[in-house]
Amino acid sequence: MRGIRRIGAAVSALASVALLAGCGLSTNTAVPFTVTPGSIMPVPALEGVTLTVGSKDFTEQILVGYMAELALAAAGADVRDLTNIQGSSNSRLALRTGDIDLTWEYTGTGWINYLGHTEPIPDEQEQYEAVRDEDLAQNGLRWLPYSELNNTYAFGTTKAYAEQHDLRTTSDMTEFLKQNPDQAVFCVETEFASRQDGLPGAQRTYGFPTTEVKTFGTGAIYAGIANGTCNFGEIFTTDGRIAGLNLAVLEDDKKFFPQYNICVVLREETYREYPEIEQVMQPVAEALNNEEMIELGKKVDVDGEDPGIVARDWMIAKGFIGPDTA
Repeated sequence: MRGIRRIGAAVSALASVALLAGCGLSTNTAVPFTVTPGSIMPVPALEGVTLTVGSKDFTEQILVGYMAELALAAAGADVRDLTNIQGSSNSRLALRTGDIDLTWEYTGTGWINYLGHTEPIPDEQEQYEAVRDEDLAQNGLRWLPYSELNNTYAFGTTKAYAEQHDLRTTSDMTEFLKQNPDQAVFCVETEFASRQDGLPGAQRTYGFPTTEVKTFGTGAIYAGIANGTCNFGEIFTTDGRIAGLNLAVLEDDKKFFPQYNICVVLREETYREYPEIEQVMQPVAEALNNEEMIELGKKVDVDGEDPGIVARDWMIAKGFIGPDTA
């Protein structure tokens, strides 16, 4: 039936097997959803075109990877799944070598990790344009327009603590801690404690004191904030544990932390051959934001739901694909 696509298991071309094995990549069996069009309608130019979608190996990336697969399947493409690639470098290599055709990436990661800059650009639009232009010129990679979804750093506390002390921004936190230095107990990752775009740089920018800094793994930080081990901690602004543990995100009102807006990225030759990919993916990018992703991540990381089903249900709820998806 025209306009209905089943997302099948990813089968890489024989020429790619050695590279995938060398990078530690392995193909996944995609969730066997039958996809019918919704507001994303069949696109004749994509009918039957094989497109492989990749993602990194954490919840948010897997969710948006499935969203891309569902969108492209609704448009008529034959989609192959290579989500859950271990590590940013492997994901980047898979895109550049053609083992995947598109993925979602973050502007800050592109600018700092891939293009080698040390100073982030505070403005979201300017950061996007800079990485878009340089990555295309240097590496032939096309960044589609960025989403409001911005998975950057922030300081978090519990909602109860924030409400008790009227804390909404990092500047609020600074003024509070200057008056109450005994409350300046922070939980952060080891790297964040010493990195210049982490705690030391944030302290220089805002001027808050630290009475005690405890270092933990990422997951333990969220738990440490929630159980009172620390009053403040380093968090990622789209993490589902924010909602699951009733945490509050303090606005980085001085724009210290780098911008990490998410974008679809593909090779320029793929974009030139199938520019219609942009019209398929852009409504999905525009529908994503931090609040949406926090709730979606909570369903996976806190409630234990399957990320493929969570992504599918979101796509149906937004009307992008048909409600009779099974």
